Amino acid sequence: MNTALLTHTVPGGAAWSLQVAKGRSITFSAEADRANVSLLIFAAGHRTDRLNVPDTLKAQHSARIKPPMVLMSDRGLGLASVTGSSLPWHDALCGHGLSSYGDSSYGTDRNGWRRSARTGLVSELTKHGRGEADLHPTVNLFSKAALDDAAGLSFVPDHAQAGDWVTLRSELDLLLVMSMAPHPLDSVWEPADVRVELRYADPVAADDPSRTFREESARALDQAGFVFA
Repeated sequence: MNTALLTHTVPGGAAWSLQVAKGRSITFSAEADRANVSLLIFAAGHRTDRLNVPDTLKAQHSARIKPPMVLMSDRGLGLASVTGSSLPWHDALCGHGLSSYGDSSYGTDRNGWRRSARTGLVSELTKHGRGEADLHPTVNLFSKAALDDAAGLSFVPDHAQAGDWVTLRSELDLLLVMSMAPHPLDSVWEPADVRVELRYADPVAADDPSRTFREESARALDQAGFVFA
């Protein structure tokens, strides 16, 4: 039985960070409807290797994140693979939110304090000796933004439901920095709690779906193994 190494529920609207060793399975589970996780990914200890969303999408011919895609760094290294999900779509086009949805402060709202995703992410980055310069485009787990009738991107509010989940596999030692604030196109402050579970991942076989998805995916995984061997 693959017992959880760590289980932590991040309150809706809060931010959190986690250092994860290579070969771990990280499952995010929505505890309520309308969940969103704005996620930054870094190779632990290596500022040159962080998630590059444009290259991740371009190399794998996609405008969304879905299994079994590989999340790639600036140098084309595979940082993490999406090994499973209850949803076929996770947003990678809209970045993280800047709005705190009106005036709010800890002094007046206590634990209900509304912080933008950017504020939460920067706060977590400082705990690891990083800062605003280390912000990069996020993946927004659980969220979908699709073209509307005016050919613009619109948030799909009923996309994620309580119980939806997505699992990543760490291909390197990673630093994950996340905010549970709403998606930047979501006009309503209804952030959901999200449970994060960490387990040992199964060994990666030669026919692993992330490896066979595309030649570019396999190359990213091989490159990660070569550079950090």
